[in-house]
Amino acid sequence: MPLDAGDLGAIWLTVKLASLTTLILLVIGTPIAWWLARTRSWLRGPVGAVVALPLVLPPTVIGFYLLIALGPHGWLGQATQALGLGSVVFSFTGLVIGSTVYSMPFVVQPLQNAFGAIGQRPLEVAATLRASPWDTFVHVVLPLARPGFVTASILGFAHTVGEFGVVLMIGGNIPDKTRVVSVQIFDHVEAMEYSQAHWLAGAMLVFSFLVLLLLYAGRRDKAGWS
Repeated sequence: MPLDAGDLGAIWLTVKLASLTTLILLVIGTPIAWWLARTRSWLRGPVGAVVALPLVLPPTVIGFYLLIALGPHGWLGQATQALGLGSVVFSFTGLVIGSTVYSMPFVVQPLQNAFGAIGQRPLEVAATLRASPWDTFVHVVLPLARPGFVTASILGFAHTVGEFGVVLMIGGNIPDKTRVVSVQIFDHVEAMEYSQAHWLAGAMLVFSFLVLLLLYAGRRDKAGWS
């Protein structure tokens, strides 16, 4: 069998992690992206820089500081323990937190671009019709920004699937708990199980190609190319 039980478990855990992370990022990333697209505050630059940090920081740096913050002696770790939640490092919850931080720009930036492309005119028309800000956002902004949401969802999911450094730092390598596909491939290579590594790595390669193909096809349709 090309894939054993460990491989299938890693695939399921990765899909579960990527799906949950993408959902969380859409919920918290939408208001952040809307604010960044609309505000004129001087805080826009610093907030945008913080959101974009995972684009330039090595994953191990992000994972290290998350490990420190969420560890037993970190301020977030002490808070979770005070709330009776225990330590979240080396757990699936820790993976979700790390993935959310690491994939943030891949969701926020497409949404910010989509919101910025809408312009002021549709919002002004909605205001003249006495639509509330919430009604305007739900019935005007969200439909117009739908391509941005599709792109953000695909990129957020795909980027989470391909994580290695962050998940290894904060989640470790616990079978059926924190061992995702990227870590499973590393384990196979370390054990010189190249055949198993080929199957998983090949699956990742095909997945990445299909994601990029889907993104470029969507942009082509939007642009009206023939």
